[in-house]
Amino acid sequence: MSETLQSSPVLSLPYIQPSQAQKHVTHNAALATLDVLVQAVALDRDRTDPPEPVSAGAVHLVAPGGQSAWAGQDNTLASHDGTGWRFIAPKAGWRVHVLADGFDVVFDGTDWIAAQPDFDNLSGLGIGTASDAANPLAVAGDATLLTHVGAGHQLKINKAASGDTASLLFQTGWSGRAEMGTTGSDDFAIKISADGSAWITAFSFDAASGTAGGAAVQQGATDITAGRLARADYAYGPGNLLGTVSETGGTPTGAVIESGSAGGGRYVRWADGTQVCTAEITLTRVDGGRLEASWSFPQAFDAAADISFAALLDADDFAANVTGPGLDGVLAPCVQGISASGANLRLYRVAGGTDFASGDSAACRVTAIGRWS
Repeated sequence: MSETLQSSPVLSLPYIQPSQAQKHVTHNAALATLDVLVQAVALDRDRTDPPEPVSAGAVHLVAPGGQSAWAGQDNTLASHDGTGWRFIAPKAGWRVHVLADGFDVVFDGTDWIAAQPDFDNLSGLGIGTASDAANPLAVAGDATLLTHVGAGHQLKINKAASGDTASLLFQTGWSGRAEMGTTGSDDFAIKISADGSAWITAFSFDAASGTAGGAAVQQGATDITAGRLARADYAYGPGNLLGTVSETGGTPTGAVIESGSAGGGRYVRWADGTQVCTAEITLTRVDGGRLEASWSFPQAFDAAADISFAALLDADDFAANVTGPGLDGVLAPCVQGISASGANLRLYRVAGGTDFASGDSAACRVTAIGRWS
């Protein structure tokens, strides 16, 4: 060993030199250094002045700006041996546990900084509580905050396959009460339970179509269960109140009201099967005893037997267009040949006045009421 090698290169432990007198002094100095650095623990790291009183064996990390006995010893490990202070200059990478902070600090070559543990691939992490195999991440507290670092934030729950589960489970007394997510498929669902055993899918959204389902949604066209949400194909609103009416087995499957015109008349149909047809029909002379016209309904009825008629003679038109019997004569309106698609309207001269003359005509406002189904 070279006589110029006075201390170890890492911890600067003094070496005993050949033929050295009082070898115990050098040996004890090395042990004193090891006593500080092996399982290194400091009381604190924020002092600039030595504490009073001083306990033998006390170790401190001198904060920047050391004063009095610590002047010029910034960031060193200051240990007291009962008679005075001894200072050890750290090297980059040294680690010390600080009791006042409750964590390790590492010297980076300039300052002591909090040691960052490696949190990758941990078997479990408990914050305020213990983790276990079923819950490798466990948190106990009044709230858990997930926030952004400047813009938005996403919480991602990934599953391996469509048939697996990716969900949020809400519990009461460790018993499930509500769950939302994709469970057993890629359809999104909200499920509820009163006891943690029997579950009801209250709301679901089909992954392919986006349409809604579940117990909270109207189950059929005749479902009027209180509290259920109406479906667009079962309920009525501005988009389907008016349109083509239809029914199956007495249950409406189309719009509520349908209306239109055809053949010189108008019609209105209701979802309950009622149909009303109206028109203004001009009756012309057939012979001296009657005026007549055929009426083809703008929409056919279901059966002739269900049809009832009402006819109103236009007095002004009659007075202007009839040279034969006047309004004071005895006239008899009549409907014949009623079918599902039309009828013949007649106006007879019963008595009084003269016969209908060539060119005579009369306008009638007629109404037919029946059923379209």
